[in-house]
Amino acid sequence: MIFLNDLTFDEERALYGSNGVTAENCRFDGPQDGESAFKESSDINAVNCYFNLRYPFWHDTNVTVEDCEMTPLCRAALWYSDGIKIKGSRLFGIKALRECSDISIENSEIRSAEFGWFCKNASVKESSAEGEYFMLRSRDMCYLNFTLKGKYSFQYIENCTFDGCNLDTKDAFWHAKGVTVKNSTVRGEYLGWYSENLTFENCIIIGTQPLCYCKGLRLINCEMHGCDLAFEKSEVIADIITPVISIKNPSGGQISVPAVDKIIDDNGTCDIRVASL
Repeated sequence: MIFLNDLTFDEERALYGSNGVTAENCRFDGPQDGESAFKESSDINAVNCYFNLRYPFWHDTNVTVEDCEMTPLCRAALWYSDGIKIKGSRLFGIKALRECSDISIENSEIRSAEFGWFCKNASVKESSAEGEYFMLRSRDMCYLNFTLKGKYSFQYIENCTFDGCNLDTKDAFWHAKGVTVKNSTVRGEYLGWYSENLTFENCIIIGTQPLCYCKGLRLINCEMHGCDLAFEKSEVIADIITPVISIKNPSGGQISVPAVDKIIDDNGTCDIRVASL
């Protein structure tokens, strides 16, 4: 193992092809403005480091990033890499994670547009994120106590679970498959359109025109607030415990709701049960 302490690197590919390096209290910054500090490397530990240059971790294996900061200038920080552990860190550059696998993120802050595209096998807990198109086309993920603010999040994801999360995001879960959301609040317009086997359990859902054109949709003991024109053309089994503004033309299934201001049911193929009627 090579130990690097209190050093500054700014040259191109400063530590290219490294194997077994711990960099602590180091800075990747400077006038040479070099890229790809750890490209094609393995078994890398970065602890309390500052990254202000582009593409530091590409084509790497077994990378730990702990108590580090990646600035907005540190774009596309982790690409095509496997075995990534991120803990107590701040990732502020655009496209910070892409086409990576076996990822763990804990107690970290993410401010990154287009974060996490085409990734798989990820665990994210006790963390927060801001950005557009978060985790596009990623799969096999687990989120625990996670907070998100953005737009177009989790589109085309597959085989994922969310528990204790707070998601404030327009157009979330479009085309998602095999996703379960529990004990969470989901706020935003046009939630979950075109999804398959999307389940919400003990959740609060807020926003206009949610959950349309879905297949295999399930809501278990959920609240819905500010929800109008819900479930259009969706196959749905729903147990809703709060009044809904309006339900429009679900294609099949059963909906139980305590009250609804307006039902538009042109085809009559869904069993809509309203307790107040």
